[in-house]
This record gives sequence, C-alpha cells and structure tokens, in this order.
Amino acid sequence: MRLAGSLQLALLLASISTAAGLSIPLEVEQPPTIVTHTSGPIIALPFDNTITVRCEARGNPPPEYRWTKDGKEFNYSEFTTNKTHRKNGTFVLHSKQLSQFQGKYRCYASNKLGTAITEEVELIVPSIPKFPKETLEPVFVKEGEPIILECNPPKGVAPRQLYWMSLGLEHIEQDERVSMGTDGNLYFSNALQKDSRTDYCCFAAFHTIRTIVQKTAMAVVVESSEAPPVSKPSLLLPSGVQSLVVLLKGENLQLECIPGGLPTPNITWTKMGHDLPARTNLSNFQRLLTISAVDDRDQGKYMCLAENSAGKAVHYFDVVVEEPPMWQTEPPQSQLSVIGSDVHIKCSVSGKPPPDITWRRNGEIFRDDELNSIQVLDDTVAFHNAKPEDSAVYQCEASNVHGSVLANVNVMVANVAPLILTRDYAEYAVVLGGDAIMNCTVFSSPPSNITWSKDETAIEGERFVALENGQSLKIISTEKGDSGVYMCGASNSEGKSSVMAVLDVKDPTKIVVAPQDVEIVSGTTAQLMCHAEHDKSLQDSFKVDWMKDGKEIVLSSETDSRHFVDGGRLHIMNVNLDDQGTYTCVAKTSLDEDHATALLTVLDVPDAPKNLEISEIKSPRNVVLSWIPGSDHNSSVTEFVVEYEESQWEPGRWRELQKVAGNQATAELALHGHLNYQFRVYAVNAVGPGPPSEPTGRYPTPPAAPDRNPENIKIQGHLPHQMDISWEPLLPIEQNGPGLEYEVSYRRLGVEDQWTEHLVKRHSFVVRNTSTFIPYEIKIHSRNSHGWAPEPKVFTGYSGEDVVFWHCLRENVSVPTAAPRDIAVEVINTTILRVSWTQVPPATVRGHLGGYHIHWLRRKSLLNPNKTLDEHQSLSIPGKRSHAIVPQLEPFSEYKLTVNVFNKKGNGPRSDPVTFSTPEGVPVQIPILTASNPKEDSTLLVWGPPLEANGILSGYLLQYQLINETTLEVVDSQEVNITGAETTQWQVLGLEGDSLYRFQLSACTQTGCGPPLAEESRTVSTGNLSPTPAVAPVQSSHNCSLSVSSSIPGNSAHPPLVPALLNISSYVSDTFAKISWTAREEQRDLQLYVAYMNNREGNWRISDAVNTSQSFHVIDGLKPGTVYTVRLMAKGLLDNASIFEDVIQTRVKGVVSPRSDFSTHGWVIGTLCAVALLTLVALMACFVRKNKGGKYAGTLPPQRQDMFSMEKVKEKEDLHPDVESQPMTDDNYEYSDSDEKPLKGGSLCSLNRDDAVGDSISRDSMVDYADGGEEFDEDGSFIGEYSDRRRRASVSEPSGPSPVTA
Repeated sequence: MRLAGSLQLALLLASISTAAGLSIPLEVEQPPTIVTHTSGPIIALPFDNTITVRCEARGNPPPEYRWTKDGKEFNYSEFTTNKTHRKNGTFVLHSKQLSQFQGKYRCYASNKLGTAITEEVELIVPSIPKFPKETLEPVFVKEGEPIILECNPPKGVAPRQLYWMSLGLEHIEQDERVSMGTDGNLYFSNALQKDSRTDYCCFAAFHTIRTIVQKTAMAVVVESSEAPPVSKPSLLLPSGVQSLVVLLKGENLQLECIPGGLPTPNITWTKMGHDLPARTNLSNFQRLLTISAVDDRDQGKYMCLAENSAGKAVHYFDVVVEEPPMWQTEPPQSQLSVIGSDVHIKCSVSGKPPPDITWRRNGEIFRDDELNSIQVLDDTVAFHNAKPEDSAVYQCEASNVHGSVLANVNVMVANVAPLILTRDYAEYAVVLGGDAIMNCTVFSSPPSNITWSKDETAIEGERFVALENGQSLKIISTEKGDSGVYMCGASNSEGKSSVMAVLDVKDPTKIVVAPQDVEIVSGTTAQLMCHAEHDKSLQDSFKVDWMKDGKEIVLSSETDSRHFVDGGRLHIMNVNLDDQGTYTCVAKTSLDEDHATALLTVLDVPDAPKNLEISEIKSPRNVVLSWIPGSDHNSSVTEFVVEYEESQWEPGRWRELQKVAGNQATAELALHGHLNYQFRVYAVNAVGPGPPSEPTGRYPTPPAAPDRNPENIKIQGHLPHQMDISWEPLLPIEQNGPGLEYEVSYRRLGVEDQWTEHLVKRHSFVVRNTSTFIPYEIKIHSRNSHGWAPEPKVFTGYSGEDVVFWHCLRENVSVPTAAPRDIAVEVINTTILRVSWTQVPPATVRGHLGGYHIHWLRRKSLLNPNKTLDEHQSLSIPGKRSHAIVPQLEPFSEYKLTVNVFNKKGNGPRSDPVTFSTPEGVPVQIPILTASNPKEDSTLLVWGPPLEANGILSGYLLQYQLINETTLEVVDSQEVNITGAETTQWQVLGLEGDSLYRFQLSACTQTGCGPPLAEESRTVSTGNLSPTPAVAPVQSSHNCSLSVSSSIPGNSAHPPLVPALLNISSYVSDTFAKISWTAREEQRDLQLYVAYMNNREGNWRISDAVNTSQSFHVIDGLKPGTVYTVRLMAKGLLDNASIFEDVIQTRVKGVVSPRSDFSTHGWVIGTLCAVALLTLVALMACFVRKNKGGKYAGTLPPQRQDMFSMEKVKEKEDLHPDVESQPMTDDNYEYSDSDEKPLKGGSLCSLNRDDAVGDSISRDSMVDYADGGEEFDEDGSFIGEYSDRRRRASVSEPSGPSPVTA
C-alpha cells in the first residue's frame, strides 16, 4: 500500500505546472499569477489515505482562493485538513467516503486587480472491480464449428491483465486455432472433441490495486461428428466488413482479426496503396497488428485477409489519427503596456479536429466590447487605446473532443516611474582578473534609460559591457583599480531613481606548493603536500579539499581514519593498491578556487603466477615449465623463482630449483630421476617476493644412473702409514635411483698403473699400510642399480706423516713466510663485520695451506674513549679463502684487526693492522627491576641502568599490562616513554585497585630499545594496610614488539609489513605452553603461524593459521623437561623471517614450581650445590685435556644453527646416519669466546620497526652478508678457531663416518 501511495504522489507532483510570462516584481501591485497547480486526472486508489489537490498563485495584494466542482461552487474548507489552505488554494481530502468527491475541479485565485484560473482537473474514484454473479448455461457446438467464450471483464485501474485458466489454475493452451482477443474473449476457430470441458474461467488482474477477480466457470460441450465439413473463413472479430479506428497521435495502433473456419484460416495484413510501416509488429499468431507511436503517415485503410482451402474473408479498417489541442509555439505571455497603446493577445493553438477557443476576463466569459474598444477575433483579442481599467487577467482556453489547454495572460496598463529593486550599496566581490557583474533591476513603464558611473564619471571602455538594457554592468578582466563605488541611475517620463554598488577586487587563490607525483610501497604512509595563498579577507571561507579520481576524500578526525591532513599535508596511512590514482588538491574560497594534481603510484609485491604448465623437450628429465605472470603492481619483476617439492625424501618441503629473468615466463628444468615432483613459481620485484603460485600436479621422473660423482674429496693422513679418504656424499634427490654405491680407486702417483678399487656405501674410506707422505691419485665413482655416473675427476693426496719425516724435510716444510695484503673491513651491523684480503702466493705457504687466522683487538669503548682496553679475540678460517664474517663484536667500540696464514707447521706473519669502529647498538637488559610502595591506583618502579649501554643512553620504554589472574591473559596494555638517561625510578599512576600488573622496562639508545626486564606487582585494595607489594616471578620476559612509540629517536615511520604484535609472552607447563600477545586495533584480522621445534630432535612443527585477534595460542603435547624453540611467523614457511622467537623449557612433573618457597626445601639447595660441584670438575677435566690433546671439535647449539647456515650440514647428517664415528682431526674447528655464547640471537624480533637497526637482535640471516651460497658451506658456518685470553670453551660435534679398511 505504501508503494501505491508513493506512485500516486509521484503522479500528482509530475502533473504540477508552472506559469510563464511577464516577471513583475512582487513589490508592484499586480493581479494573481498561478505558479503551481495539479493537472490531469487524479485516480484515487483504494488504499490512498489522502488526496491532495494543489493550487498556488502569487500577486499583490495576496490572492484569495475558491474552487468549483462540476461548474458549481465548492466550499473546500469544510472538508480539507490543510491548515495553510487560507494562504493558498491547496486542499486535502481523506479516503472516507471519497466517492462523493468524484468530479471536475477548477481553482480561482483573485485579488482586486483580477482573477486567474486553472484548467479543470478530474478526480476519479474507481470502484473495486468484480465480475457479476451469474449462472451460465453450457455452450453446445458441433465439431468443426467456431466458439466464442465471452469474458466481459470489469473496468478498473490500469493496467489490467486478462487470461484464461481452469479451476485447477492451469492455463488454457492457445495456438492458431484457440486464442484470446484484446477484448478478453476466448475464440475457437473450429471446435475439436478435446475442447469439451466444464471449467473455462476468465481472470482479470489489476496490479496497481493488487486485485485478481474470476468469472464464473463456463462449460463447453462439443458434439462429435464422423467427418466435420470444411467451412469457409468467417471473422469472429471484428464484425462486419469495415471499421473506423480513431486514435491520438503518439498512441499505439492495434488492429485485430480473429477468424473462424475449418481448416483454421491463416491471416495476412496489408495497407491499401502502401507498405506496412517498419514499426509494424504482428503477434498472437498473426492475428494482432501493432504500430507504435502513430503519426499522420500511419493514417489510411488497412485490410486483414482470412484464407483457408475453402475460401476467403476480409475486413477493412479506416485509421484516422487526431490530436488534442496544443500550443503552436508557446502560451501567450503577460504584458505591461503604456496607457494609450494598442495591446494584442494571440492564442495560437493546433489540434485535430480544430479546437474551439473561449476567452475569459477574470474567469468570466466575454466577447466584443465596442464601447471599451475591445475586439475578439477568434484566436486574438485586441485593445485599442488601452486604459488602466483594461488591466485584468485574461484566459484563453482551447478545446476539442480530446482535451483542452488554458493560459492566463496578465495585462497591466499603467505608467510607472522607475522603481529600482536592487538593494542600495549592494557589495560585490570578484577575484583579480575575473569578470564582475553588478545588478540594477528596474521596473518602470515606459521603459527607463539606465546609466552607470563611477566617481561622477560615466563608465566607458571595452572592458565595461551593459547587459539587459543596462540592468547589469559586466566588467571583464577586473583590475585592482576597478574597486570602488558605482552609481546606477534610471529615468523615464514619470521620474528617475538611483542606487549605489560597491565592488571589491580581491587577490586570487593560488597553490604555491603543489603535490608531486610519488611512488609508494604498499603498507607504508603516503604524504602529499599542498600549500595555497589567498586573500586575507576571505579567510573564513578558505578551505583545502582533496579528491581522488574526481571524488572528494572524506577526512575524519577519528584515530582509526586512514586519511588525515596535518600542516597542509595529506597523509594516507597503510597504503594499499586501491589508493592508487590521481589526487587533486582544491584550494577554494567563496569566490574562486585553484587546483593541482599528482599521481600516486602504489608499489607492491607481484601477484602469484597462474596457469603453470609442464612440457617435455628432450627427455622426461628435461622439461619446460611455463606460466602466465601476475600483475607486477607497478614495479617490474626482476626474477622468477621456481621451487620444487618431492614426496619421497622431504615431502611438504619446498626448495629453490632455478631462477629466471623477470622478462621470461618459461624455465628449462633439469630434473633428478626416481622422484615425484611438483612445482610452483613466485615473482620478485624491488618491493620483495610475491606469493607463490598454486602448485602443479605431480610429475614423476623415471630412475636413471647418477648424474655426478661426489665432491669436496678430502685426503688426509692423520696417522703414519694410513691415508683417510672422505667426500661429500650425493644428496638423496641426486641418487636418481636405488642401490647407491661409491667405487673408491687409488694408485701411487707416477709409480703404479693399475687402480686399486673398492665398492663402499659409506662416504669415507681408509687405506692402511701406506708409506709415509707418499702422493696418491684417487677418484670416487658413483653408481646405482641403473648404471654409473660419468667418469670422475682424479685427485692427488698424501698418505700420513710422522715425526721423523718432518725432521727430515725441515728445510722444505716450514711456517708461511708472507702476510695477507689488502685487508678491508665492511661493518655490517653493531656486532658483525665482513673482512677480506688478498691471498698469499702458494709458494710462500711452504706446506699444505691450513687456512687463515683473524685477530682483532678491542682498543676502547667510544663511551669511555680515555680508557684503554686490551680484549683480544681470534677466528680460524680453514682452507683457501679470501674473506670471512667476524661475529660477536661489541657495539660502539674501536677495534684493530690483523690476518695471517697458517699451515700445519705454524702461523705466518700478521698483516698490517686495520682500525675500524662499530656503530651504536641497543642496550643490554637492565640488571634489576623492582616494584614497591603499591597503592590502590599506583606503584613505584625502581631499576638499575644497563651494565652495557652499547651507545649513548637516551631513556627507557615502559610497557605494563593488566593481567587476568584466571586465564593469565592481558586485559589492557599501556606504553610510556621515559626520557633521561639518569632516571632510575618511575611512579606509575592510573592503575586499578586490587589488580595484578606486569611491568616491562627496556633501556633505549638512538638506535632502538634493548630486551625488556619484567616484574609483576599487585595494587592494594581499599582498606589493605599492608605496604608490601605482591610480586611474582614471570615465566618469560621477552614481550617483544614490532612497534614503538615514535617519540623514541631512531624509529622508522614506516609501518611493518607483518603483524605488529605487542606484549608477546609465554607461560610454560610440563606438557603445554601458552603464547600470548596483543594486536593493534588496525591489525586484529591478520594471520600468523606458530612453529616449535624440540631442540634435541630438530624437527619443526607449524600450526594452522591463527587470527591475531585471538590473542593467544596453546601448544600442547610437549615433553616434560625438554627445551623447545618457539617462533611466531607471518607466513607458514620456515624460511620467512620470524616475528618472535624464544627458547623455552617445559617443567618436570613433581618439581616444585618457581613460585614455591625454596627456603623450605633444603634438599633442593643441596642438589644444586652438588650439580655445581660436578660441573666445576668437568670443566677442569676439559681444561686438562685441552692442554694435552690440542684442539677440540665443536658445533653451535641446535637452536642457533639456522643463524649460521648449517642447514646443509644437518641435512647430510639426517639423511646418512652413522652409528660409528671416526676420530676428529686437526681439520675440524675450534670455537671459543668470552663470557657469552657465540652469536646469541635471542628472539628474532626488535622493538624498532626498521630491521636495518637490528644489530644484535637482527632478523637478517648471516647468509645475507655472504658473497654467495657456497661461502658458508666452505666455512662450515664459521668453522674455525675462535679464542680469547679470558676463557676457552668448546662443544662437541658429531664426527664423520667410521673408517673402512682397505
């Protein structure tokens, strides 16, 4: 009902017309002029609550209104509910008994000068349509005779839809024989036996009023006949031979012919003497002809022909197109005339048939008035020597059978002195160089002569143009000198008048600093500058708007808004690809505006390639992988990386296979045999690597012989009369098939021709009973069940040496004689540098090259440059190398470094020293943090400064969280920057009473903040008199974050590309660990992955994606008393950088919790003392063994192996387990340091968003600083001797395979 009411309202509003004509200022007395009124028929729908009929007029004095209904006075005030009807003629009728108001209405608006009227508007109140209740007799026909079932539908609100159905609401099937006419009747050209039924129903649907009515069912009985006779065609519709069709221009013509006869006749249409118009449409089985929007050309005689085998029948239609009355050009206009002039009103209308014209004066019909010299000539009224009393409202109404049009013409006959309607001293403002228009609207009769002047001087010049007979003055390209007071004067025979106008020429608005085109990386902040100058007097209206691609950017003051303006600069936070586009700065005032545009290009990582396809080229192991690159997001792709995964050896682990240039979309891949591959590709551009593509399907390769032989063959003589041969075995994927073996062949160099051969499955072999230090030729040949690898290279090595032999060759084998040259250092970060040198000539080594020693001396700390230090350290690099990575430097210090070469005899001379300094780093953890003097809403924190500031201390970062003691979750988190290096205490205010808080404090330098120290404390409740704070130890104090307040110097302004987490902490039990965090509001729907590794087993496990809004993740199924490494990662790949890393140890069942009172357990203290004593004894034993036996072998702790690129070494050990171990030799390395573990990485997270400042907490892998992927393989990831003066320590490494005796 509400929809239909809206439709009716729209109909009424659309029918409102506006009067046109002479515009007389309302300050002048004038007759009424109709401004709006309702026209056209008003159809009152059953559910309309009210009906509104409008009539509004303007005049001076204000007009009064009256209405007529069907030509009689209608007192609408008795029925209307419109409270403003006395001010206008609009009235409102309610739906109750609305039918009594049906009729034709006309509005009269009158004042003392005349009366204006409206066209008649008809109010139609239709009744609810219904079929009459009737009893219909069955229709009996013989088979082959025609049938007409009459519908006679009721009238109702259009549109009306008719259709025939059965009582079961099944449509009556229609075809060329049976069809419904436009009158709703159902016509049968000939009856068949199947037409007999008792439920023919006609339905009429009125959609506007949502009503469907049904006619009483009709029955048809067809009497059967053995052979129905053929009958000539007859026309069931229309009747007779000829019809007259009259319709209005623009309406649709419909001509219909429905025939009867057997067989069913066909219908054809023609237009006599012409072709049918192109707009002709035939429907309803050719029975209905429709021509849309007819005009005069469509008039004429049309014929329909019904024809079958028995004969023909025709019908002729005479089509006549007529028109309702309409204005030929426009309605007659109102006139203002001088007394004594002649006045003519012409009413030019057209129509068919020609309309009759009726003239009225103030609503009353009038004819010629010779006494008053008024003459009516059909469509024209002429006034001769017009007088003031001729002033009135004259109506011209033209009508024919199709409608009528009416025009009100206001005729005013008067002489009026100039009346200037423009306000005196009106102010006009214009921008320098713009056009100004000053108005001087004058009403007078006869017309006035209007002049403009300034400073009593007439205005003249090309830049000054008078418009509208001087009623406006236009100044083109205004100048500053145009400012001032102008006078407009008007005069006629009745008098004169003048007004002043003030013009102010203002400075234009101009953008002086325009935004510049910028390229920005996705996820960072874009800034566009726009600074404009404007006239100071327009300050109140001045503003700067920003638009993107033509649409205004809505700027919000809310903190979570991505767009804001500060200091004339538009900031776009966390830019994404949707932000790319053209940005326009619009500086505007109330008078003018200026704009400047800039293009913002967003750079992002490339999209994943699509449609990967594999095709073979030479063999099943040589294939071409092709793909379709994704969008590069405005940064050209530099390379594509092809990765593979195979299901036999490392299922689920993806490894890099090949890189191709960014302008290629194919890669030729050489594959290993006996593997089941799948491939994927990702693209890399200047922003970074994009996501990988969807993997291909599995691609199996057939088995084959090995493609290569072992490499890195080592030939050593650890003992006299023995030669140890070892090599780097083939990786599992390189075996190409089952049954891998190695053929070891050797012979004495230059002495023996025959090779001694042995087949082994291990990757080492021992030749015994050799002469001392004799050269041998050795080769290692791979084979498997499918054949041999290519012929191997021959290597030369020596058997073992003894003491006597060395004494004999003392003059030939000695210490090296030359020192490395061109020593260069490159400081990578605060604790790591890269050192390179020029290798010594081989002749100066004087023996087998053992490697190089790097020695560095810490001379002084830059925090205390006057204090001289003497801290020596060294690192041994085995083999033929020219560069190395030096770790474990102290930040903000000055060093001196030298390099020397060594062989088995000893060390060569040292190089010239190189002096360098390390940059400022972050402080170490503060040594102590205590919470004291707790109160209801505050507590006092006291701490000690860090023992090592590693730079100039700038202050502290305090983070504290409200803890839910039941779930141990963080309820609220706050952050405070404490400036001043001397500050050692802080009163924390605004806390909640009787609540547990965790406080974390980090010391900060300009580089960033160090690891925090945590302390828990409880505030007291009201009435708690105990001054002692409730302090509990914290399970983990990492709580690291990737976001720090910008008030700490050195922080980057760019937001991270990974989830920014705060307050990361861990709670550890015996079989599970709970990792908690707090996510920033704008990053609550990002994903992360939790990975953990048993440090004894070395296998990583990765969780499913975890939403950051969850704020915690529980790792269960852990082993009690076991050390684990835990990582939080942005992607589910272990080779991605971690957001957080921690080493935890699960509790042992039955062991007292750290919160227990240790003072009550003496046996625990005794046990700890015993353990400490045993540890001391073990250290002493190691020290004695070191002095006796020389060097130890060592390796880094498992949890640090990834930092030292030991990945390949570990793979070999996992894939080739060896229960037996051979002794370590002097070629193995030693690692020693001062009081800290080597390269302790801690958690791979930083309190600074800029990873480049990470120093000792760096997220970068050490491999990134190497020249190539092989550098660390050769070094064994810092394999070498690493010692200092203070302490020597070593850790054991799994030894190589056990020897095989020849």
